[in-house]
Amino acid sequence: MIIEQIYTGCLAQGAYYIESNGEAAIIDPLREVRPYLERAKKSGAKIKYVLETHFHADFVSGHLDLAKESGAKIVYGPNAKPDFDFYAAKDAEILQLCGAKIKVLHTPGHTMESTCFLLSDEQGNEIALFSGDTLFIGDVGRPDLAQKLVNELTSEMLAGYLFDSLRNKIMPLSDDIIVYPAHGAGSACGKNMSKETTDFLGNQKKTNYALRANMSKAEFIKEVTDGLLPPPAYFPENVMMNIHGYDPFEKVMKRGMHALSPEAFEQMANETGAVILDTRDPKVFVKGFIPNSINIGIDGNFAPWVGTLIPDIKQPILLITDEDRNEEVVTRLSRVGFDGAIGYLAGGFTSWKNAGKETDEIKSISAEELAKIKQTTAVTILDVRKTNEFQSEHVENAINLPLDYINEKFEDMDKNQTYFVHCAGGYRSVIFNSIMRARGYHNLIDVAGGFKAIKENSHIPTTAFVCPSTLK
Repeated sequence: MIIEQIYTGCLAQGAYYIESNGEAAIIDPLREVRPYLERAKKSGAKIKYVLETHFHADFVSGHLDLAKESGAKIVYGPNAKPDFDFYAAKDAEILQLCGAKIKVLHTPGHTMESTCFLLSDEQGNEIALFSGDTLFIGDVGRPDLAQKLVNELTSEMLAGYLFDSLRNKIMPLSDDIIVYPAHGAGSACGKNMSKETTDFLGNQKKTNYALRANMSKAEFIKEVTDGLLPPPAYFPENVMMNIHGYDPFEKVMKRGMHALSPEAFEQMANETGAVILDTRDPKVFVKGFIPNSINIGIDGNFAPWVGTLIPDIKQPILLITDEDRNEEVVTRLSRVGFDGAIGYLAGGFTSWKNAGKETDEIKSISAEELAKIKQTTAVTILDVRKTNEFQSEHVENAINLPLDYINEKFEDMDKNQTYFVHCAGGYRSVIFNSIMRARGYHNLIDVAGGFKAIKENSHIPTTAFVCPSTLK
């Protein structure tokens, strides 16, 4: 018996490879399926099943491409009605994987088709629960996503279904079963996930707030629905792609890997109205970039921020990347359904600059420089961290405008006022500044190093720290 977690940090997503005596199953694969095919080939195994725990919202699954290339059967639990060939498994049905068995546990709540897969080894011992977004380590799946697709559903109704699923299907299982969830800390599919990506079910029964033995359904519904932030805008679009289908991954890659000279790049930008997305390091970006381009660094939470900040998932995108990272960028865009990459700037920003094209830059100062300015001049400090980060601790008299809500709130800002903008460490503030500069806001100054650097400078007063876990 082989169980391997294939974890992708930028999405906080766990896919799984299971193998028993030459037969394999893949659970919740990502868009690029080559790693799963190569893993099976390494063992000389045949992929028999592609098991989907639900219609994912935060990424586009690789189920279609993987089934086509491997000949595997796509399996969903009850209530799933996608627009492609699949096997509709019944609740409690057993799927045979050579000598091992996979039991289907229908666990509605996160979504109505949500299903967990309980694995028994060749000796018949129940050893692992692949819990999808039903049960995380330290949390459970948010119950407000499926209501976007079915009007008569409410968060409270879904939370009630989730309560029953956990109590009736999961909590009666043995304490020594290992839980393998679909996500870890950093995913927007829950609100309090642990940084750990596996745990024993017995430990979760003791430590996970949602599995308290004496909790009533009413208490569960209140706690699970309390404090939910709006999901990223791209979530419903990803669900639709997972239900209805999408372009093959290779086609998306071929379209995005189109190298363009500075002249061709400029012409295409003018003709298509494409977003110019610069994925270089923020500290490098601020020193020089193509006018009206936006920066979302590839080495941060790249794909989720793209999905949150670019409103139209079908938007044409032109790329500026570091050398040899073009394929990585197009791949990571495709994971969240942004298949509109139409090319990249050959030679990167250097080639643009060498061609004598117009460039722009963002003024950036250190926390020490901000402190000196603040001693003699009244300044407006704009904190673009999340609300709970800001409430936990912030610069005295600072304004909070979370990056997440820039598209809804940016008109609240005064184009004629100077803002000193910071986040936690510098990644989000440069994204914010680049977007606002492209919209004609030219009086924004970036504070390098963010709140961390400000805290280390004792000359800038901050509010007393409040533990984020105590905030509502």
